Amino acid sequence: MPTYAPLTPLEYFASLVADDAHFALTEAAVAIAQDEEPRLDVQAVLSDIDSLAQRVRERLPADAGAVQKLRLLNRYFYRELGFAGNVNDYYAPGNSYLHEVLRTRLGIPISLAVIYLEIAQQIGLAARGVSFPGHFLVKLKMPQGEVVIDPFTGKSLSREQLDERLAPYKRRQGLLGEFDIPLGLFLQAAPPREVIARMLRNLKELYRSQEDWPRLVPVLQRLVVLLPADATERRDLGLARAELGDAAGAAADLEAYLSQSPAAEDRDEIAERVAELRAAGPRHLH
Repeated sequence: MPTYAPLTPLEYFASLVADDAHFALTEAAVAIAQDEEPRLDVQAVLSDIDSLAQRVRERLPADAGAVQKLRLLNRYFYRELGFAGNVNDYYAPGNSYLHEVLRTRLGIPISLAVIYLEIAQQIGLAARGVSFPGHFLVKLKMPQGEVVIDPFTGKSLSREQLDERLAPYKRRQGLLGEFDIPLGLFLQAAPPREVIARMLRNLKELYRSQEDWPRLVPVLQRLVVLLPADATERRDLGLARAELGDAAGAAADLEAYLSQSPAAEDRDEIAERVAELRAAGPRHLH
């Protein structure tokens, strides 16, 4: 009998995100933490979330409607279980790792939302994530229309509150006056791939700001696998590898970026960096 080597964390992640039609959102979100804890049992974490959903299901009357389900879920998730935004340590990496969020009951909007969405969908609610600027949201289809919830607090948001939250972003982007964009366009359901990309980019910004290259490289490797058409992630991976001293790996990534983006504005600068790395040879830089 042939023996097969187990998948690496990156190969496992790649298998989860390979196909949009069968994209395993919650499993992929849990698996992100394997960079920090390679032995993390992803299936056990998923089972823990299933148990939470089962507890909600057991409390629901057989004829429960959407509004009743939503009220029970919010009471259970936020009041009884105590899930909340981690206001005291918002930028801790653990806020992006679902097993840690389940343990501490604290997270950031997107990690809380992924757990909330999984439970909501398991109890029959039509719930989707919304990649709202600056703050991930959840929307649910109700008989009377859509309800938008802030997963950080569990509070539903009015149209006026959403407009208010959007105003600073619109000002920064120049989306005012004749260039204004309707609120509804910012409330489109986020595809699962976009949700995972946003989770990874949160970690990317965190580790890049800390210049934590050993942690940044695996996050960028996942982004390259997740978003193969986005050449900038390949470029950033190459630059991070260069910081780690991996000249050959960095040069290969940067060359792939140049090949994928022949008209890139930073083409000359990156080509120069490749030449420096190639001149260093196969040895590591110091």
